[in-house]
Amino acid sequence: MELFEKKFHESMTSKVALLNRITYYIVNRKGKQMRPMFVFLTAKMVSGGTVNERTYRGASVIELIHTATLVHDDVVDDSNRRRGFFSINALWKNKIAVLVGDYLLSKGLLLSIDNGDFDLLRIISVAVREMSEGELLQIEKARRLDITEDVYYEIIRKKTATLIAACCALGAKAVIEDDIQVENMRKFGELIGMAFQIKDDLFDYSEEAIGKPTGIDIKEQKMTLPLIHVLNTCTPQEKKWLINSIKNHNKDKKRVKEVIAFVKNNNGLAYAENKMVEFQQEALSLLENYPDSEFKAALTLMVNYVIERKK
Repeated sequence: MELFEKKFHESMTSKVALLNRITYYIVNRKGKQMRPMFVFLTAKMVSGGTVNERTYRGASVIELIHTATLVHDDVVDDSNRRRGFFSINALWKNKIAVLVGDYLLSKGLLLSIDNGDFDLLRIISVAVREMSEGELLQIEKARRLDITEDVYYEIIRKKTATLIAACCALGAKAVIEDDIQVENMRKFGELIGMAFQIKDDLFDYSEEAIGKPTGIDIKEQKMTLPLIHVLNTCTPQEKKWLINSIKNHNKDKKRVKEVIAFVKNNNGLAYAENKMVEFQQEALSLLENYPDSEFKAALTLMVNYVIERKK
């Protein structure tokens, strides 16, 4: 990871001083860095311990593109904070944030093209396309509040799981030429991504301080699994009250608290937790055919971390 950070920072450099100031700010406020870890651990598990320059480039491209989407997301959501720090748009305004996101995206594409990593570029480009589709599908459905469980899975598969799937597929593809294993690792990443997003949705109902306030999804009229399940199982009268609360009273703190309590009392959280564990178990089952190694153990640890994390 230390070597990766150095290479990642180098991959962002520019002759424009303003850009370098901003990218320096980004690099020094990094998050959990789960995505590059998935790339390296997958590569090592499928190859018996090797990583190469392609692996480092792949991890850098994923991180560049992931960072670009976060910078753009903060503009879209009009958000002033990211991981407890000011977001790029809060410090440098929207115009600069959008341009920086574009710059990071193009740096990621060029890093692949300049080195002829077209197979890796294809994996990443599919992920970017699906992430955009997922966000837009969510916006389209949020207006009508009529999301079924299947549509919800489709949204989170595209919005969140596709990038983790790309990390694992790319980790494998960088070191081996076996399409069956690459697809197996892609599926593994997708299942972890699904569990990861459900865990995120559950945080919206938790009391602990996790860096984002409770009830934010309800305020933004986002339909998440606990809520969808309760909407599908409650009485027509309760459903009417719930939809009215989310549509017309989502800024009313007392009403949002009532919605949270209602979802909790009607099995919404327990149902979502069970689904999350199902995805996690299915992901772990895809590792069974690989020989035991420290890399396999570390991947298992990460899968468990995804659903046990506190923030």
